[in-house]
Amino acid sequence: MAIVYVPYHQDESLADSCIPVRWDAPSYPVISMLPQGDRLDRLRALYDDVANEVAAEVKRGTTPIVLSGDCLASVGVLTGMQRAGIDPAIVWFDAHGDLHTMESSTSGYLGGMSLRFLLGANYELFGEKLKFRPLAENRVTLVDARDLDPAEANYLKTSQIKHCTLDTIELPDGPLIVHVDADVIDPTEIPKLRFPVPAGPARTAVLEAMGEVRVRSRHVVAVSIACTWEPAPELEAARFQLVESLIGA
Repeated sequence: MAIVYVPYHQDESLADSCIPVRWDAPSYPVISMLPQGDRLDRLRALYDDVANEVAAEVKRGTTPIVLSGDCLASVGVLTGMQRAGIDPAIVWFDAHGDLHTMESSTSGYLGGMSLRFLLGANYELFGEKLKFRPLAENRVTLVDARDLDPAEANYLKTSQIKHCTLDTIELPDGPLIVHVDADVIDPTEIPKLRFPVPAGPARTAVLEAMGEVRVRSRHVVAVSIACTWEPAPELEAARFQLVESLIGA
């Protein structure tokens, strides 16, 4: 296991307290010299660096655990796995669908399109630069996603994505990336989330579900954890414990 540490919320650099890292495992921070100007150029440069580090970890024979400030870093995770010669499916734990496109989003928040980008939507934004191969819908399992906008719900009705609860997870075949957005856990257990969604599962239930995925799959090739909370130095210890438990699951 190796920690790939991406201390950014999209292209905004985050303080160390946002994603505390204090493990004995090797840790590789991705601190990129992002170009000035266009935000998408900055993000493409960042995720290219993430992909290179993920691929390097796979080639070293380790399982990369990617810690980042948002779900969009998953673009770099998928790209890196493919660069290392692995064709993964994905299990995506999240309170949100992250299934918008540039055309369907009313906010324009790129994090709300993260999973859809992996499926090939708006491929010119990231795919043409990073050269990742979009995932087929039937190779994606979306867990929880209790807060769906109408456009996302309508898309899911006709897609082949498996949309499950924690206790009905259907695993895609082959090697797996397990992606977990911290906001899948009920916000009463995680203060200061950026986009809290009430009525979520308990932390213990999420940990049990992640452990079950590992046991049933036997081929988890990467874990991506999105620490989607606001900066709060006073919560560093509690956040470290949470992330540590997610890694251990």
